[in-house]
Amino acid sequence: MSLPDKVTIIEVGPRDGLQNEKNTIPTETKIQFIKALKQANIQEMELTSFVSPKWVPQMKDADDVIEQCLDNTRNFVLAPNQKGVERFYQSGANDIAVFVGVSNTFNKKNINKSTDESLEELKPLIADLKQNGKFVRACVSTAFYCPYEGKVPAEKTIKLCEAFAHCGVNELSVADTVGMATPKEVYQLFNSLKSIQPKNILITGHFHNTRGTALANIYASLEAGVDRFDSSAGGLGGCPFAPGATGNVATEDVLYMLHGMGIDTGVDIEKVIHAVDVVAPFMTRTLDSKLYHLQKATASTEA
Repeated sequence: MSLPDKVTIIEVGPRDGLQNEKNTIPTETKIQFIKALKQANIQEMELTSFVSPKWVPQMKDADDVIEQCLDNTRNFVLAPNQKGVERFYQSGANDIAVFVGVSNTFNKKNINKSTDESLEELKPLIADLKQNGKFVRACVSTAFYCPYEGKVPAEKTIKLCEAFAHCGVNELSVADTVGMATPKEVYQLFNSLKSIQPKNILITGHFHNTRGTALANIYASLEAGVDRFDSSAGGLGGCPFAPGATGNVATEDVLYMLHGMGIDTGVDIEKVIHAVDVVAPFMTRTLDSKLYHLQKATASTEA
């Protein structure tokens, strides 16, 4: 095995994790959740997003969350279009995430534009962001499968990644949005991306655990040379535009696996579990985290 000695965890719970929750999470609870995750030494995190509150009402307090949670770590704010980017500039944040789905159908369901239309809108925005010294993360959705079109050809994903690279983005977050990918598919795609992308572009794996393959897919990514992963404390998540998609892979489950293999993350697993306690009472669905439920069951037995 040729695995990295260190892995970076990008916590996406506060944004990707909460966006699909039916209950309205109080702003103060979101802030407490974020600060608890920072106490666990999370150095990169998606805080919130500038999207229409009509379509994603959970994110309507984005400005308040940003105001309370910006610090000297990397704090991503998702902005899907020009209006979102304008709000990003006004917020004072320095790290932005943009996204495009490889699948045209998914992209149209999500933001009412084709893949090519979205990319063309983003190109000048990315150029301006880079000129202003911002860190730009490009999220590539439905990189393996689409809930509407089925299997996505790897060539289409690679083409979109290359287009983003040509725009000068700092990072590519490549997502198994519906949790259908298998380790072989993951290894092959990331192995190809690692061999053709410029070395200065960070490549990140983003996996949902819909079919229970997220940890196996992370392991396959490690073997392909990937050392950055998105994850969500408590396994929070799901996508409102991807029917059937469950939560992101749980941060604490990823940490358990990586630490057990001797791979350093710098993140305190117990403090991540404490952060989950902050939002767990507000969730309407069962958290998709093996370690969290085990910890709670053990504590209940000992009590």
